[in-house]
Amino acid sequence: MAEEVRAELVANIAKVVVAVGDQVEAGEMVILLESMKMEIPMLVEFAGTVTAIHVSEGDVVQEGDIVVELA
Repeated sequence: MAEEVRAELVANIAKVVVAVGDQVEAGEMVILLESMKMEIPMLVEFAGTVTAIHVSEGDVVQEGDIVVELA
């Protein structure tokens, strides 16, 4: 079952740290957000393999948008 990592606030995607196929551990950063001149790391809550990335650097995400999927 795929797990979805969702944006918690409106922000710009400053950096995508992972690629499809990467293994990630719980607590690892997958995306770096920028909002109001602050950098906010998006950390995964569970370990898994990155199966999809729905954003690119420079994109703007809204609260609740899916940014990464893990299996």
